[in-house]
This record gives sequence, structure tokens and C-alpha cells, in this order.
Amino acid sequence: MRALLLVASTLLLHTTPACAISNDEVRAALEQRFKGDRTGACIAAGVIDSGAIATSYFCADPASQRPYDDHTAFEIGSISKTMTAALLAELIARGGVALSDPIAKLLPPGTKVPSFNGHDITIGQIVTHTSGLPGVPASYRPPDINNPYAAVTERDLLDALADTRLTREPGSAWEYSNFAMMVLSYALARRAGTDYETLLRERLLGPLGMSETYVSHRPPQVRAAQGHFPNTEPAGPWDFPPDMAGVGGVRATLPDMLRYLEGQLGTRDSTITEALDRTQEQVANVGGHRMGMNWNLFIRNRRSIVAHEGGTGGFSSFAGFDPGAKRAVVLLSDTALTSLGGLGQLGIHLLDPSMSPGAPRLVATADTKLIDALAGKYRLQSGLGMELRRKGDALTIQADGQSEFEMGYDSAGDFYPLKFDALLRPKHKADGTYTFTWFQLGGVVEAEPIGTRSRIGAKWTPSEEQLKDYLGNYPLTSGFALRIFATGDRLFVQGTNQPSLELASVERDVFVAESVAAEIDFARDANGKVVALTLKQRGQVLKGERH
Repeated sequence: MRALLLVASTLLLHTTPACAISNDEVRAALEQRFKGDRTGACIAAGVIDSGAIATSYFCADPASQRPYDDHTAFEIGSISKTMTAALLAELIARGGVALSDPIAKLLPPGTKVPSFNGHDITIGQIVTHTSGLPGVPASYRPPDINNPYAAVTERDLLDALADTRLTREPGSAWEYSNFAMMVLSYALARRAGTDYETLLRERLLGPLGMSETYVSHRPPQVRAAQGHFPNTEPAGPWDFPPDMAGVGGVRATLPDMLRYLEGQLGTRDSTITEALDRTQEQVANVGGHRMGMNWNLFIRNRRSIVAHEGGTGGFSSFAGFDPGAKRAVVLLSDTALTSLGGLGQLGIHLLDPSMSPGAPRLVATADTKLIDALAGKYRLQSGLGMELRRKGDALTIQADGQSEFEMGYDSAGDFYPLKFDALLRPKHKADGTYTFTWFQLGGVVEAEPIGTRSRIGAKWTPSEEQLKDYLGNYPLTSGFALRIFATGDRLFVQGTNQPSLELASVERDVFVAESVAAEIDFARDANGKVVALTLKQRGQVLKGERH
């Protein structure tokens, strides 16, 4: 799919800095991204640079400093999957199982596992998210949506596996699947004859000296951080059945996560070092996703980057490293940031400071013209009806059969409910009207307007001569710029190393690339000359002056 990709997703990595990073530099990066952020998130960060370690703890709101230290444990979410991959690699090294084996080989005899046209799901397809199993079983309805995996039983898991019908051949497409990794976590524990936490402690945590990492048995000296929703309200912990915790149930302190990454870099030798190395080797490349064993693999500017993000109901995390440069980064947050883009951009910045860390989401005031353009009735792809209304200078939202809630607005251009965790991202369409994308509980759904919609501003069709006002290059960061050019009466934009896209005029100085949900607003000086632009896309706002 063609797309205008922003710095957060390009992962254009440059040369590694010559000097090791300091604690103050880590803190400065956290401040740049989170100071005053509306989420109030607190972050624990660590960077390994050629053997040296720098760390910092930082809270977005200076008035709510939390007593976090090196003995505070955070939920690391899906980074747990990389630890499960290490257990699998260690089992493979022992012999008797291979990535090419069907997953059924690790499951109880007689377990019904779906196949497609005679092709079985392999273990390697499980750890590369190409198994064809859905993200969660279609029939699963958690009794507590705030702790969605706590009540799953062995019978639930195996019944869901038996009831699943694959829609494509395993290995043919990439689809992130928590369900698949719950199956593998369960299978590894069963094969070892113990519970997952014991297996993890014996095979990985112990050898790496990670004495303050756990699933449910918290060491006495460790304090568990309180999780939060991105509206600053406290969030409950996520619990997992003992043998399925390898999908996202690990909790760890910052020092322990640094030990884990030292193991991945090979600078902390242990009995599991060989297995860790194996998880970093490419296993699949499907649909543009290069995968090791649960690690995402990137190659940029001849550098190999290995990374994974995590998120639970109240936490976010990032772990990434450059094996060749012996540089690694871990970020642990006490706030769920998945719907806001996660911690990936900040993590990449700490791997390579030439990249932007991103900017804080500050509380802002929405233009009432935008609110009026959004007001109306909608139907989500899930079938749920919603109505947006203007109340004074604020936007409210009411879903079918539910109460009405007031929405806040932030500097990234997103609306958010003040009383629960969700996000409403406006989408400017080529005809000048608006719709939106709705983010909640890890889901992303589009809204379809019901009835006619008003537009902001009068329709403006520029002439070829008027389009010349906008032509030029607009650097947004040190490594990324937009080139604006015209062909006849059509205006185009092209990002660095990306294909060009046509822009539609929705009003004077405002253009939209609807296919990639991007809006470009041009700014003029006092003499009416275009001097800068602002790119709004996917919750980011980037500005660049005309060159």
C-alpha cells in the first residue's frame, strides 16, 4: 500500500554516535518527548552503548512524581513474546523439535489443530505471526474487559484452537496473533512439565541474573508500578493463566531489562546466549515484515536493528538493539500508550539521536469549525452507532445505548474522552468534509458518516499559476523532507525516498492526501508568500520551512 511515512515509521537509522550516551542525555530525550504530556506518563529508560549504561526516570507531570527506582517492576507486555522465543530456541538446541515441525508436536496427543488445504501450522509460523491464527479467537468474550486474559482456561484455549477455521495457507500472510503465542506458551510449559514462570526462571532469568523479573510470584524487594490509562486514571493489572503468560505476562525492573538486552547483545554471556542469538536470525519475510523469532528485524543504512514493543491495559514498553554497534534501548512506561503510537519513535531516537524523539501531546483547544464539521451521526465498521455533538466549545460523544461523554483535545490533533480510554482521530477528506478513526482496547475502526456533512471553508480550485506558490522543499527533520511539485494543474507531494502522491485542494492553503490520511497546511508571511507547511498525519504534527 502506498503511504506517506513519517519519521516514526521510516526507521531511517544513521551512524552510531562516537561518544557513549550519558544519563543527562537520556533524561533530555525523555523530557523532549514527554514534558507536559497530557497522559501524565512516567518512563524508565536505559541505554547500553558499547558496554556503558545510562538510565533515567522521568514523569510528564512534575506535580505527580512517582517513587520509582531500580526495584520497581513494570508490565512489559508483548516483549514477553521474545522471552518465550528464547525458551523455544533453547528447546530446539536440545534437539527433538524444529521450527519446521507442526505445532501439534508440542500439544497434547489428539489436540485438534486447524490446517488449510492439508498444510499444517508450523512452530516457525507461530513465532513469526504467519500461522493464520487470528489475533484473538473469534468466539472469545472476556468476562472482564479490563483484565481480558485472566479467566482463560486450558480447555478454553484448546477448544478455541479446534474451532478455528483458517482462511489462508499458513505462512502466506502476516497477522499479529496473541492467540498463537498463548498456544506456544502453553505448549512449551507442557513440554517442560512445569509452569511457564518456573521454566522462564530456570532457563532464562536465572542464567542472565534477572532476579527481579516475574510473572505472578513477585520477589519481596520488588514493588509493582501502578498502571494508568492515557487519560491519567489508574488501570488495573493484566493477569494471565500460569502457562499462557508467555504472550504478555512478564513484569520486570529496568536493571533486569538491561541485563536481558546485554544477553541479546552477547555482552552478558550465559547458558542461554546461543538461544538468544538464534532468536535474532531471520525466519520469515512476509508482506514486508522481516521476522526473527518474535523479533521484528529492520535493515537501514546497512545497520541491522532488532526491536519489539509491548502494551497492556496500563503499561507500554520498547526494547530494541543494534547488534553490530553493541547499542540497545529499553523503555518502560506506567501508562498505556498503544493508541497514541507507543514508544517506538522515542526508542529509535535513543538508538540513533539523529532521529526525532517525537513531541509531547499537550492539552489544546479545538477549533470550533472543526467541531462543527465533525458533529453528526456515524456508524463504526463494527456496527456501533455514534453521535458527535458540539456542547459550547467542546465536542461530546454518545454511542448507542450509552451515556454522553465530553472529549478533550490535544496538540497532535486528536480528541479523547475525559472519562475512559479511547481516541478519536479526525480525517479530512478530499471533498472538504470530515470523518474519523476510533481507537479503543487495541482496536482501530473507521467511522462512516450517516447523512450529509458540512465542510470547513469554501471550496477552492487553484490555477496552475497559483500552484506555483507552494513549490519547493520543506525539511521536517534532519533526514526527512517533503518536496512539493506540480504537473499542470495538479499538485503532488513526495517524501524522502518515497513515491509521490497527488494532493487534493480542500480550501485555500489546505490540501489532503486522503488515501494516507494526511493533511498539509501551508503558511504565508505578512506579504502573502508561502514560507512553511505543517504535515498532519497519524497523530503527528510536523512543521517545515520552505527551502
